[in-house]
Amino acid sequence: MKPRRNVWAGFGSTAWLIVVALPLYVMISATIQTQQGYSSHGPLSFPTTFTLDNYVGAFTSGFGLYFINTLIVTLSVVAIVVVLVPPLCYSIVRSRSRFATGVFRLFLLGLAVPSTAVIVPIFYLISVAGLYDNLLGVILPTAAFALPVCTLIMSGTMRDITPELYEAMAVDGATPVRTFFQLVMPLSKGGLSTIIVFSALQAWNGFLFPLILTQSESTRVITLGLFNFQTQYGVNVPGLLAAVVLSMLPVLLVYLFARRALVQGLMGMGGK
Repeated sequence: MKPRRNVWAGFGSTAWLIVVALPLYVMISATIQTQQGYSSHGPLSFPTTFTLDNYVGAFTSGFGLYFINTLIVTLSVVAIVVVLVPPLCYSIVRSRSRFATGVFRLFLLGLAVPSTAVIVPIFYLISVAGLYDNLLGVILPTAAFALPVCTLIMSGTMRDITPELYEAMAVDGATPVRTFFQLVMPLSKGGLSTIIVFSALQAWNGFLFPLILTQSESTRVITLGLFNFQTQYGVNVPGLLAAVVLSMLPVLLVYLFARRALVQGLMGMGGK
């Protein structure tokens, strides 16, 4: 049969492509213009001059230090999540005790608590612990608020593993530790990739905890470093957007390489 053309679907797809591509064009074109040229011609104009001074200015204004601090926070949060979540989910899925069920419900309760609602107690605890204006004071609460969602995703992935496989490992005389490393973890790669990407995005894009729990220039992260392009005379839009583009590149690379595992893990298909 000859396929029928769906004109309205093509029109809608084209309109949606324009909606998505227009902000990207405005952002990229602004980063290669001077501030004077951008102000005189407007955001939608085609750039008449080409310059990379905005990207150079982003690094000279301290972007390199902000990038390193953000990378330290992100890698630390991911490491905490990867070390704690898989064993926790394994015990929740395999144990039938009320204690394990209560722990899982406690983590689910964490999904209903926004960070803005408890920022004052967190600030007090971090200050008493002597971690104020320290990257560790940002890492710990960021990882704590990533744990509930990661636990929910990883436990759903592990529940997809059939009981027959556990029984086969038990017949072979495998201990719970051996079963975890040789059976559960290899079959939970999708969920593991999902929680890594999710926790990395949470840490990389975090704004509230760095804003409240840090103060000095040496502990500033990228999301706070963008304020450097705002002065008392206005906002350096090309320089600001250049810093935004540089901060987006690591996130885009992570998503490009892990998008399939991320989608499968969020759909509960990571263990299949």
